[in-house]
Formats: sequence, C-alpha cells, structure tokens
Amino acid sequence: MTFFTHFGRYILMLKWMFSKPENPKLYWKEFMHQCSEIGIGSIGIVSIISVFMGAVSAVQTAYQIVNPLVSKLIIAQIIRDTVILEFAPTLICIVLAGVVGSKIASELGNMRVSEQIDALEIMGINTRTYLILPKICAAIATIPMLVILSMVLGILGGRITVGLSGIISTETYDMGLRELFVPYNVFFAMMKAYTFAFIISSIPAYFGYHLKGGSLEIGRSSTRSVVVSCIVILIADYVLAALLL
Repeated sequence: MTFFTHFGRYILMLKWMFSKPENPKLYWKEFMHQCSEIGIGSIGIVSIISVFMGAVSAVQTAYQIVNPLVSKLIIAQIIRDTVILEFAPTLICIVLAGVVGSKIASELGNMRVSEQIDALEIMGINTRTYLILPKICAAIATIPMLVILSMVLGILGGRITVGLSGIISTETYDMGLRELFVPYNVFFAMMKAYTFAFIISSIPAYFGYHLKGGSLEIGRSSTRSVVVSCIVILIADYVLAALLL
C-alpha cells in the first residue's frame, strides 16, 4: 500500500506540475539557473570518472584478450561499445543521481521544513510548477550533454592508456574505433540518457517536496531519494535494453 500511495502522489505531482506557468520570464530565469547548477556543476566529476572509466576498460580488456589469434582491433571496439552502451549513460547517471538527486531533494526538503513552500502557495503560486518543472527541464537538457561528454572522454581515456602502456598503437586504436561502428548504439544511449535524466530529477523532487517532519528528515529523505532513483534507473536500463535492442 505504501508503494501505491507514493506512486499516486508522484503521478499527481507530475499532473499539477505541467500546468500553465504564471510568469514565463521568471521560469526561464530559474531554468537557466538550474542548467548551470546541474550541468556545469557536474562537469568536473563526470570528466574525472569518464577518463578513468575508459582507462580501466582499456587495461582490463587487454588483460583478458591474451590469444595472439585475436585481432588487436577488437580492444578498441570493446572499449567503444562498452562506453557508449553502458558506462556513459548508466554509470554516469547513477553518479549524477547521488550528486544532483540529493541536492534537489535536500533543497526542496529544506524549503518544506522552513515553510517556504507553504508561503508560496498562500501567495497563489503553483509551487510544483515553479519549483520542480525548471529542475526537470534543466536535467533533461543538460544530462544528455554530460553523457555525450562522458562518451568522448571515456574513449579518449582508453586511447591515452593504450598509447602510454604500449598495449596497442594509437593508430590501431583509431582504426578499431572506426571499424564495425553501429550509429544506432549512440541513439540507444541517448534514449537512456533522456529517460534517466527525468528519473534523476523527478524522483528526488517528489521526496523533497512531500517531506514530513523536522530538519532531521531532510537527510533521510535525500538518502531515500538517491536509493530509489538508482533502483529505478537500473530497472529502466533493463526495460529499454529489452525493448530497443
């Protein structure tokens, strides 16, 4: 029953959230602010994780391919497909669920505890649209860009690693990247990125907006939102793979 209660409140929140904004200019300003907070604020952690993710993939792939009959080009192909299909969209979005999701939940939870949301509602403002919609739109606009950045840096990290360690030459690596490339894999990764972006922003917003209790509940709500977001991301990852691949 608790699941259906939360799910019903979540659907009602989304329903009220998409009502017509009172002042579009104010919403645009908040949208740009959230793009800066979510997108630009996450570039550093995404870049570091992506480079080392590609580097580790290169070393482990080369370690497992010990048969001299296997072409060295397959190392670059495995790194490319692994980064594009799974590492960049799924792993990065799970990290962003902790970074971005906890921030959204704690921010809205603090506003609920301090009665700022109640004050806005008394003023006649649709708080779901004003507080939640810009966050979700900003996440959908910026997180796929971060996933693309992660793809590029992950492949580049693998290239730097194989070149410095002497596993294969960079020319062989570049040739392997171009061989048997399937553009549909990028489309599939972007579909996952947009889906995960909505999950990362909407679920923590729900837990923060509907927080009950005092200031101690802010941390618990933030943790709960991250856990639920990660579980839903993994479930959505399986569903999208079963439907689109």
